[in-house]
Amino acid sequence: MFLKLDGKRCLVVGAGKVGEPKIASLIGTGAHIHVIALEASVAVHEWAREGKISLELRGFCAQDLDRTFLAVVATASRELNELIYREAQARGVLCNVVDVPEYCGFYYPAVVRRGDLQIAVSTSGHSPSLAQRIRQQLERQFGPGYADWVAELGATRKLVLASTLDSQRKRELLHSLASREALYAALAEESATKAREEIEIAENNRRVTA
Repeated sequence: MFLKLDGKRCLVVGAGKVGEPKIASLIGTGAHIHVIALEASVAVHEWAREGKISLELRGFCAQDLDRTFLAVVATASRELNELIYREAQARGVLCNVVDVPEYCGFYYPAVVRRGDLQIAVSTSGHSPSLAQRIRQQLERQFGPGYADWVAELGATRKLVLASTLDSQRKRELLHSLASREALYAALAEESATKAREEIEIAENNRRVTA
């Protein structure tokens, strides 16, 4: 899902091997992350010490869902998972019970991130392994260079929209900037710049050792 979670309360129940990556995915979203678990991994304890999350080592109670926007459930108890899901449903809280599609109000996609470019892949919970495999293929197809290109597109788009050009010309320019040819040119320039930088470093090193 692509949700704006800034300032929203997100509850995670479970902080072990399954819950840890779900907590990690919420850090950095601006959400207020509250974690309830009987035990927590080393990484989760560290995030709590750093103030990235709040952590309570105790059992779940229904009141934990009060004022909650989104809940993620990652416990080893199917009965507890179902209970939390039912409580979340009754309160209108978005809920995902990890790896149990019938107890999910939303699914976690496999995501390729290249700066502000995000590509999400979902099998609606049927095969997370397939989603991960496709993600790996997309990571090879959409390399790191896309991050800088998307950032540049965003900055240029603002300039075009603020210009005095007519709306038709603005649309034409924006479409041309997002073309495959423009991408290749941007990536080629990036490669050339990196090559020049490597040559300059090598040349400087040669002079130092000469």
